[in-house]
Amino acid sequence: MSTDRTTRELPGTVAGTTVHEIEIKRSRFITTLAHAPTTGEADGVIAAVRKQYWDARHNCVAMIIGQQADQQRSSDDGEPSGTAGIPMLEVLRHRRLTDVVAVVTRYFGGILLGAGGLVRAYTAAVSEAIDQAPAVQRAWRQLISLDIDYGEAGRMENLLRTWCAGRDANLSDIEYGSVATLTVATDPSLQDEFAAFIAAASAGATQPKIGERRVIDIPTDS
Repeated sequence: MSTDRTTRELPGTVAGTTVHEIEIKRSRFITTLAHAPTTGEADGVIAAVRKQYWDARHNCVAMIIGQQADQQRSSDDGEPSGTAGIPMLEVLRHRRLTDVVAVVTRYFGGILLGAGGLVRAYTAAVSEAIDQAPAVQRAWRQLISLDIDYGEAGRMENLLRTWCAGRDANLSDIEYGSVATLTVATDPSLQDEFAAFIAAASAGATQPKIGERRVIDIPTDS
């Protein structure tokens, strides 16, 4: 049986830009980890890092872009093949991240690390940066709107906020026209429960309008 794409668990991402440095056998590994929802923005981050660290021997790259993590790219930037970009990319994959670019800048410390040592170093550099970065989870939400007479709008708004607070939902928008339109974003699995709640709260007078499903970002507390 096929799975509705709007019910699949989505990869997460990170917020903003995080810079983290480690030192291994005198080599400095400076990781710039940034939110990048398009390849163009990722390329902009890479260009800025290379300009900032213009005197570094290597600026290795890994990026994953797209809601379903379908655009992936990496570069060893002069390191032995397979010792930098791919290990960095594997960390992003393992952490189930997308819309993210990692650039690891290496200043050589004079001691050769060997292929295995480089893989471990670049892996650790990206992994530690992710640990420091603000995490953002993503989820599908069903939008459901209600048209409420002004006399009932305040009461219904309070009821909706109470209902949302105990569930994976939020009151996402309120518009005022000829009536007050309140829109709730809820987990799709709660759609029937929400409809039953509205029927009881309005004595059947209000009919929910089912809107689109969309992906929203949910910041995760550290």
